[in-house]
Amino acid sequence: MADRQELHTLVDHVRESDIASAKQYLRTLVDPFELALLMAEPDDEPLTETERAALEEANAHRQRGEHPLSHEEVLRELGFTESDLR
Repeated sequence: MADRQELHTLVDHVRESDIASAKQYLRTLVDPFELALLMAEPDDEPLTETERAALEEANAHRQRGEHPLSHEEVLRELGFTESDLR
């Protein structure tokens, strides 16, 4: 059995009285940023027309196999270099 699958099996068999403790412990093992993303409320605001148009344009570029901005261009636009990411 793979490690992750075994972990799921173990979690499924935690006694009801120990679930809160197990959950608290497992949260300490998760990257804080990733945990914040997992626990965040879903974004349920409707898209604006500007956002919808931008998504449609990006999807059209992607369907044509185009990449509007390279990684380097995005970094340059934000004022970063590759070495800033290391």
